[in-house]
Amino acid sequence: QVQLVESGGGLVQAGGSLRLSCVASGMIFSSYAMGWYRQAPGNQRELVATITTTGNTIYADSVKGRFTINRDNAKNTVYLQMNSLKPEDTAVYYCNAIFLGRNYWGKGTLITVSS
Repeated sequence: QVQLVESGGGLVQAGGSLRLSCVASGMIFSSYAMGWYRQAPGNQRELVATITTTGNTIYADSVKGRFTINRDNAKNTVYLQMNSLKPEDTAVYYCNAIFLGRNYWGKGTLITVSS
């Protein structure tokens, strides 16, 4: 049974930093492309960043230069380092894993950025 468990969310002031972690189990982690998505109240879920099995990354324009995604295959973990946080980054952040049509989601972790 595949599980993705996010952690690291919380309340932070604008300009601050947080690091999210997503630990995967029940899957061959190194075979999966991993990603972070977010959903703010009233909005659709949107891509934040993805990382392929070979380490290639894609970022949403809104987070480029502020967020960094990386993965540690030995720890079955993907991270999202978030710097210079803005109130508009407030959302539930979800971990995602994709491989050959298999698509899995974590339950999400809430980030609240106060102004």
